[in-house]
Amino acid sequence: MGKPKIHYVCQECGYASPRLLGRCPQCESWNSLVEEPLEREERRVRWTSSKYPPIPITQIEKGKEERVATGIGELDRVLGGGFVPGSLVLVGGDPGVGKSTLALEMLNRVGRKKKSALYISAEESPEQVKMRAERTGVTSERLFVLPETLVENILEETAKITPTAAVIDSIQTIYTEDLPSAPGSVGQVRECAAKLMRYAKLSGVAIFLIGHVTKEGVIAGPKVLEHLVDTVLYFEGGRENPYRILRAVKNRFGSTNEIGVFEMRESGLHQVENPSELFLSERPLGASGSVVIPSIEGSRPILVEIQALVSPCTFGVPRRTTIGIDHNRVSLLAAVLEKRAGINILGQDIFMNVAGGVKIEEPAIDLGIAVAMVSSFRNKPLSSDTILFGEVGLAGEIRGVSQSELRLKEAEKLGFKRCVLPRISLERLKSSIKTDIILVGAASIDKVLEEIF
Repeated sequence: MGKPKIHYVCQECGYASPRLLGRCPQCESWNSLVEEPLEREERRVRWTSSKYPPIPITQIEKGKEERVATGIGELDRVLGGGFVPGSLVLVGGDPGVGKSTLALEMLNRVGRKKKSALYISAEESPEQVKMRAERTGVTSERLFVLPETLVENILEETAKITPTAAVIDSIQTIYTEDLPSAPGSVGQVRECAAKLMRYAKLSGVAIFLIGHVTKEGVIAGPKVLEHLVDTVLYFEGGRENPYRILRAVKNRFGSTNEIGVFEMRESGLHQVENPSELFLSERPLGASGSVVIPSIEGSRPILVEIQALVSPCTFGVPRRTTIGIDHNRVSLLAAVLEKRAGINILGQDIFMNVAGGVKIEEPAIDLGIAVAMVSSFRNKPLSSDTILFGEVGLAGEIRGVSQSELRLKEAEKLGFKRCVLPRISLERLKSSIKTDIILVGAASIDKVLEEIF
């Protein structure tokens, strides 16, 4: 017998090389190439006839998209109203963030609707799963647990039950006999996910894959796994933070802008129906550097608190530390404040944080970031009943943002009395909204600072 052919595959991005390299040339990860047997080239199939001949797109009948509601409102919101039968969903997050807990709760509610649900436990024993089920109140008799790691056995047992939804916990621990490499390798993860995808499409069973997240914040395994599935969900939040944010970064059946908010308790994950009230519940009143902004996440307005701490620089290079906000955005706004508003802030240490562990990316938070920095720099607190939103340009102008009416309605519910917003947004709102909030329009950042301070 000839010597088996091998190659070296990067465990981060899937790059293959005929020789061992210390650093992957594609993703630039160090010591990530692992020796794997070279897969045999599959026999090419020659197509003699087409089962589905090409037809004009205007003659294609639109199929009815049936969704199955999980019963968890925050999860259904992120999925777009529920999961689609036959879809493949990837759920990623840090260890201990609540992925398995959410999966069990989802399958429990599916089972209560007199539909079968299957939980494939590839990491824990049935006794361990039972302990978590008792703690979180999972009692459905139609929820089945299968401790298995071989994907061929998983598909065989799943075909016997034909569940509405199945969860694989986790994708890095299952393997197929077709490949000699170890579980968790690029080849095994890719081949197992491909087999599960083919089964999901043919049977109509919705399959959820749980994936671990590496230190760099990406799902362990090749990026091709994210391209293969229909939906990718990320759990944000650490063990020290009780709040969890479920965000869709890819969704073929819905929007990727929606987020779901959960709170981790001893009895499991609980939905947060009013995130604004929760995020502002511990807001310190009368503290400088604290600003409330209304942000839009998908179709939901959320009020969050931005905190800034500006202090003199003790070393030669000022520090810029941000949590939940883009680091480059803060540096840009600091430069705008110094150039356009005369605030000598570039030589200061700047620390920014979004309370509650939320990540905000929309440009409407620019005005809140800038005012929070000036408030901390001057040590002058902002009025506790004031909110701000608007995009700040490099010329210091305040640009209009979308969905201003939704932001104001959410602020009015929580008792805010005054709002500083772009002048152009105020002109658009005058004829379409009736509110008790005092609206102050602003055209430039220096005018906003004069109005507030």
